[in-house]
Amino acid sequence: MAYKSSPRPVFVEPTVIRYANVTRHLWGDEESGRVDDWIYASTSKIHQLVFGVAGRGGFKHSESFQTVFGADEVMIVLSGLFGCANPETGEVRVVKPGEAVFFRKDTWHHGFALDAEPLRVLEYFAPPPSTGTSGAYAKTRPYLSSNTYLQDTYIGRWPMARAEEASKATMHHLRNTDMLWSLDTADQGVLTGIMVASEHLTSGRTVVQPGAMSSFESHGGDECLYVERGVLNVLTEMDGGQTWHEVFAKDGYFLPEGTRHRYANTGGEPAEFYFGVAPRYKV
Repeated sequence: MAYKSSPRPVFVEPTVIRYANVTRHLWGDEESGRVDDWIYASTSKIHQLVFGVAGRGGFKHSESFQTVFGADEVMIVLSGLFGCANPETGEVRVVKPGEAVFFRKDTWHHGFALDAEPLRVLEYFAPPPSTGTSGAYAKTRPYLSSNTYLQDTYIGRWPMARAEEASKATMHHLRNTDMLWSLDTADQGVLTGIMVASEHLTSGRTVVQPGAMSSFESHGGDECLYVERGVLNVLTEMDGGQTWHEVFAKDGYFLPEGTRHRYANTGGEPAEFYFGVAPRYKV
């Protein structure tokens, strides 16, 4: 299958992105492997998608589909056991649900479902493909003609060389203990953990307990949400008016840069969502 750019769902105002209406796309060919994409949003500032492969499946790269881009990427595992590898350096990260892997520009990457469960991974990508950071950028990079999944320079020196390996890592495995945690000043029933906060992309996870309501906030970039569980209420303020939206599990939500908003949970179970903001988290 010849390479073609992925679709670009673009929004200009606060929008609920229902799972049933998410844009579907098939990526890859026989050599790279094929990946199912659910593309939630792809604006001029941020790209949010969920990708999936069958149990024990995966993706590599080919001449037509090269997996080395000019962007920061964070991949958050929703289900399955994810093996994320840099085939140039031999780095391999084994990532469980609720954990993530982060890498930066010019990092080759392959991905595998390491057990029989279908793999689903939420991905945030910035600067986004609309700025030329994906397929067009990959074509400018030297082609990687061989793959390795072992850092054999550490054989005979492990685990003594762990600090050395960490200092040279291109792929960063992010767990709950690696997050920058904060409590909302208005309601301590709203807990946020920042996974990644670079100059291009901020991503994390928020939990809103039943009955809780966050402070108002706004960001210096477009924000995309993915609700993992529960029912999230989002209140936005624009042009002097307020709008409530109810967002369910597997739905997304888009907030344009600068939109004043807050979160609430009027249900009986915690509402949990992931978010990505680009380019700036702070206004």
